Amino acid sequence: MKQVDVVIIGAGAAGLMCAAQAGKRGRSVLVVDNGKKPGRKILISGGGRCNFTNYDVTAANYVCRNPHFAKSALAQYSQWDFFSMVNEYGIAWEEREHGQLFCIDSAKDIVEMLLKECDLPNVEQRYRCDVHDIEKTDDGFTLKLDTDTVACQSLVVATGGLSMPKLGATPFGYHIAEQFGLARIPTTAGLVPFTLHDKDKAAFADLSGIAFPVTITTESGVLFKENLLFTHRGLSGPVVLQVSSYWKPGEKVAVNLLPDLDVVETLNAMRDKHPLQSLKNSLARLLPRRLIEAMMERGDMQDKPLKQLNPKDIEALADYLHNWNIAPNGTEGYRTAEVTLGGVDTDELSSKTMEAKKVPGLYFVGEVMDVSGWLGGYNFQWAWSSGWVAGQNV
Repeated sequence: MKQVDVVIIGAGAAGLMCAAQAGKRGRSVLVVDNGKKPGRKILISGGGRCNFTNYDVTAANYVCRNPHFAKSALAQYSQWDFFSMVNEYGIAWEEREHGQLFCIDSAKDIVEMLLKECDLPNVEQRYRCDVHDIEKTDDGFTLKLDTDTVACQSLVVATGGLSMPKLGATPFGYHIAEQFGLARIPTTAGLVPFTLHDKDKAAFADLSGIAFPVTITTESGVLFKENLLFTHRGLSGPVVLQVSSYWKPGEKVAVNLLPDLDVVETLNAMRDKHPLQSLKNSLARLLPRRLIEAMMERGDMQDKPLKQLNPKDIEALADYLHNWNIAPNGTEGYRTAEVTLGGVDTDELSSKTMEAKKVPGLYFVGEVMDVSGWLGGYNFQWAWSSGWVAGQNV
């Protein structure tokens, strides 16, 4: 029977970070994964450029039943710590809007950096490996890797969530938690496009590809300001992905189509200057013409010369454009979701070490637990922080 100090299930961002840190402490580490190669999600992230962290990271950037859980790990290993590692390896990076940091060349640079960090004589990696028959022992755990039995003192679950099943996502990590009696928060797709009801989808189908800045507010009051993108299935773009993590089925969202404009003031000025100009042509100066036409075809507003608009008409138009309510039919689901909401209940884990409170030696890191970040590098930072913390304690 093979004996190691630590077995890490999952060779993604959190698992590799944990392996590197445990290895540097002199622990013998075995990383196992069911895929062909490490860091599959890293490689496709950010359009192949990997939004590896953000300049501004706090626990407020995460969705979790316990809003304080992420604080300790983020403090122990911050965005600045990972940023320093990136600079040490000479990886070229750039800052984009909202403090997002991306590789200039390729996400491969991040994977190669992590693999170099793991390039230690006491760290071994095995791929296309089937893990089963996990059992608790007096000294730790035993598990089967294909047909081999391995014993370890510490077992780290870094299996990720259910998003992007084409990359090999499975519920295996949740099954391990359930096996050892740990509670799980129900999972749903997060950072995911909305689909629309058939009537709305038909009305806006011709707008596919149109994007412009809006604010969206959920019924619970969560607000984001970013670009909205119409698709042939519904609504997407950064603002929809962000707000999807807070939206509940059956709820409406309120879209301010002109967040930086006072519609009443603007229409009054247009009416004074061009009284004979049509409402359609006037609004087409402010918003995509095809959107205005679609809204008029739906009967949401009527085209007429501006001079025919009375103050009540203008107030009603302003209210409509600043508070366009639409009820999504649902989301596109795990197939296109960037993260999985929910997962292993953080009340079951130590926020300082990521160890299960009821099962000594069992750790959970990354997306498998109920911590989901905003769009913008926050989920990778959680992987780095939680992986680093576990690596110091396994």
